[in-house]
Amino acid sequence: MEDNRIAVGLDIGTTKIVAMIGRKNEYGKIEVVGIGKAKSLGVKRGVVSNITQTIQSIQQAVDEAQSISGMGISEVVVGIAGQHIRSLHHSDYITRINADEVIDEVDIENLVNQVHKLVMLPGEEIIHVLPQDFKVDSQGDIKEPIGMYGGRLEANFHVVVGQVSSIRNIGRCVKSAGLNLKDITLEPLASASAVLSQEEKEAGVALIDIGGGTTDLAIFKDGIIRHTAVIPFGGNVITEDIKEGCSIIEKQAELLKIKFGSAWPGENKETEIVSIPGLRGREPKEITLKNLSKIIHARVQEIIEHVYLEIKNYGHETTKGKLIAGIVLTGGGSQLKHLRQLVEYITGMDARIGYPNEHLAGDSDESLSSPAFATAVGLLMEGLDRTDIAPQEEEAPAEEIVEEQVEEEKPKKKSFFEKFAEGLKDFLDNAE
Repeated sequence: MEDNRIAVGLDIGTTKIVAMIGRKNEYGKIEVVGIGKAKSLGVKRGVVSNITQTIQSIQQAVDEAQSISGMGISEVVVGIAGQHIRSLHHSDYITRINADEVIDEVDIENLVNQVHKLVMLPGEEIIHVLPQDFKVDSQGDIKEPIGMYGGRLEANFHVVVGQVSSIRNIGRCVKSAGLNLKDITLEPLASASAVLSQEEKEAGVALIDIGGGTTDLAIFKDGIIRHTAVIPFGGNVITEDIKEGCSIIEKQAELLKIKFGSAWPGENKETEIVSIPGLRGREPKEITLKNLSKIIHARVQEIIEHVYLEIKNYGHETTKGKLIAGIVLTGGGSQLKHLRQLVEYITGMDARIGYPNEHLAGDSDESLSSPAFATAVGLLMEGLDRTDIAPQEEEAPAEEIVEEQVEEEKPKKKSFFEKFAEGLKDFLDNAE
């Protein structure tokens, strides 16, 4: 890549694959310099089902982004989701050898590494270990234990788990498309970075990202991720229902959903009719909008109830789990008419649609602030944060270069996703 301040987010979704190239301007906002979209042909419910088609779709999206930006893409930050993702809660502790020394990052890393050794179900792998709160000796509810004295360091963790094969298949597709995997991020976390404010995360909020194949949920409270879940239903299931219920082809069903679809059947009158052209030589079909919205309502209600069950499992009604900021809806599916009202009706919680425009530069294309691009913007933000962390050493005097090289060789604290991405690279290299 020509400019080390440029990053690329690659959202491998069920309906579309998006490659977004961007950089930060002088105000810290994101300037998108190129975006490429391709129809996702080899992904079902967030999981790669056809390697060849997925590679072709990735290459198509990347080529389009490169031609618009005039820049070459070599490495990307990729999002991971899919029905194989699940999360669990776990508590663990370490006993420190020297209690007279203050707790530092190494102690926390040792504790996190200990959680990584948990035995999972066959074929599963821990993707992410997120510390929630700490306990030092008998003192609980500590957010930041670094700098404190104590012999026993304990923590509650949110552990995200996924299928090894599904994760490696994504890595294989990215590598075969001629790209390096810079980082892997859980998609609901990327979407949350793009559409949620820090105040909402502190107050307590549930992010519902309705994609084509899956609906992702991320719950935040006190600024910390508390719960994640992936529900294996999305916008495609609604299209499928319209196709079956109205006996029309998928393309027409998708157009009907986007143009005339509503999640609230009460607002359409029986007299409102739309005519669909018949297949070669056949009579056109007449569909009432009331019937269309009844079909959509039934499926959307099921999706929301699944998500609401997950929110209830978290314990949103307890004082400790109260979600004051309510629900934020994002993803392509959130653009369905009257969805927000239906969500508020079913859950009894406040809801809003989440747009990623807050982090984009003022002169950005309006289409980029669509909820459909929330994950791509979040992945791009993750990539740019990684480039910001990289030390800037251009102006170092010549005699200090040797010392700096020695410094670089010292182990740096890496996020688990960085370690995981490195491990995945090694695996893919060895597999060849």
